[in-house]
Amino acid sequence: MAEQGIHEEDVLGKAYDGRLMRRLLRYVRPYRPLVAGALVLLFTEGGLQLVGPLLTKRIIDVAVPARDVALVQRSVLLLALALVAQFACSYGETILTALLGQRVMHDLRGELFAHLQRVPIPFYDRNPVGRLITRVTTDVESLNELFTAGVVSGLGDLFTLVAISVAMLWVDWRLALFGFATIPLVYLVSHVFRVKVRDTYRDIRTRIARINAFLQERITGMRVVQLFGREADEAKRFDRLNRDHLDANLKSITVYALYFPAIELLTTVALAILVVAGAHRVGVGSLTVGTVAAFLQLLRRFFQPLQD
Repeated sequence: MAEQGIHEEDVLGKAYDGRLMRRLLRYVRPYRPLVAGALVLLFTEGGLQLVGPLLTKRIIDVAVPARDVALVQRSVLLLALALVAQFACSYGETILTALLGQRVMHDLRGELFAHLQRVPIPFYDRNPVGRLITRVTTDVESLNELFTAGVVSGLGDLFTLVAISVAMLWVDWRLALFGFATIPLVYLVSHVFRVKVRDTYRDIRTRIARINAFLQERITGMRVVQLFGREADEAKRFDRLNRDHLDANLKSITVYALYFPAIELLTTVALAILVVAGAHRVGVGSLTVGTVAAFLQLLRRFFQPLQD
């Protein structure tokens, strides 16, 4: 078991190597139209997120003081159209990224199985079948999540962050700097979270691989287990493996339980700083109420990708 665990850690240690990531991306190349379509929809959705805050500023600063009901109606209509378009983009992007992930995983599973048929017999003597099953099923499904919720969505989130930052700096760069005050802390918390969740995720993969290997070996050899009356001993060994897997998942839950409230707290602090700074400038007449309202919406949208 110890030798097996060391070998698993070696395999997992290579899982985030840049060269391996480039090798994985070659599976995406046949589906470049899907990637392009998903990115276009993501970028469009990110741009549409600016419509609501900017229309809010227009209504508060222009329409309300002028009592221009027609302008309010046009702004509300534009906002409704933007929301419908945003929903359509989100729907289409979800379909395309899911389709991309499933097709890539289909190709990868087929290639893995073909590879397993070509490797020599001694390979199976060194590698428990249960762990190989984990590689072809559980680990491949994890890659599906990487493609669907990681690569494509990550690029979309990055575009959204850049677009919102540019919009905030364009509207009022001084107030934008107050809104960005907590970004260094957000980066620090996110970095620690990334390291911790990577370690716990690796641990979970190791534990589930050991469980699968144990089950495959014991179920295959159940006749021998029963013949020698080893049921109680094997049950204890499985309980230890199962407990280790439970502990690894609980550690992962703890990391997530700490991260999201921390990000929410920093978001609230940033909003509070923005309100105080904005209220002061509104009081001295150097800023409008509509600008502050728009900034509050933009800043909330800025932190949203970190909270998903």
